[in-house]
Amino acid sequence: MGETVCVTGASGFIGSWVVRLLLERGYTVHATIQDLGNWKETKHLEAMEGAKERLKLFKMDLLDYQSIQDAIDGCAGVFHLAMPNTIDAVADPQKQLLDPGIKGTLNVLEAAHKAKVRRVVLTSSISAIIPNPKWPAGKPLDENCWTDLDYCRENGIWYTVAKTLAEKAAWDFSKEKGLDIVAINPGTALGPILPPDMNASMAMIVKLLQGNNEEYRNFFMGCAHVKDIAKGQILLYETPSASGRHLCVETIAHWSDFADLTAKLYPEYNVHKFTGVTQPGLVRVGSPPKKLSALGLQFTSMEDIIKDCVSTLREKGLVSSA
Repeated sequence: MGETVCVTGASGFIGSWVVRLLLERGYTVHATIQDLGNWKETKHLEAMEGAKERLKLFKMDLLDYQSIQDAIDGCAGVFHLAMPNTIDAVADPQKQLLDPGIKGTLNVLEAAHKAKVRRVVLTSSISAIIPNPKWPAGKPLDENCWTDLDYCRENGIWYTVAKTLAEKAAWDFSKEKGLDIVAINPGTALGPILPPDMNASMAMIVKLLQGNNEEYRNFFMGCAHVKDIAKGQILLYETPSASGRHLCVETIAHWSDFADLTAKLYPEYNVHKFTGVTQPGLVRVGSPPKKLSALGLQFTSMEDIIKDCVSTLREKGLVSSA
């Protein structure tokens, strides 16, 4: 490949996998992190194969335009992942989620436009697709569905508001400035953890294995292997014909389906048995989304995702072996 690309949010759960796969493919990577002095952000990236020769770390703040421009200058493409990631309640949604999500995304796109990059791959989320109580009953969810912002605001679901408005702002920017943007909307990202700390989605698995009965009603519509999400992003960057949004889940499923399969595979853990419907109205789809599949992405099955989750959590000592 030999191109230089920028990955924002490079030290995170998905970002680390994107960096690793890009380095494996011969790209030079400008990786943005929050603190160059924090080994938890730098060490695992610098240890990757090819990092010594082709990885450059940049300190970036989503609300500091110059820091973004410095990282993107000289790049042919941008993978934008940086975004505060929490599904927990926040004290100040504007400051903690909306500003970094929306203004931060526009800052990245402005810098990308100025640097004349070929394409931006935007990591959006299923949180820009669900929840939407107004979606027609009995109709499977797809890329045409957008989160119901009024419902989210009324219920204080600010992460989804931020993700939705950030993606909408990106499409408006693309239309106005002619910047080539393509989006990926991953479900719950799961699998081997490359950074030293655990992320929000893998914490869901730890809780599940410990008997937690949280239903993730407004946050779950299926999962995807973290490596598949990273592969999908690179596929979208390298496929000129790819356009629009791309749902990225191995199947559309309920959290109870995931819990049941986990309990079946690992009866030694105290997995809660859900008796009610965890995702009311969500139509299950037993095959992966058509758009990414048509581009050649092969999805890891839910069973293999669960096995990789338990294996990585045991290796890191985050759950007991039984």
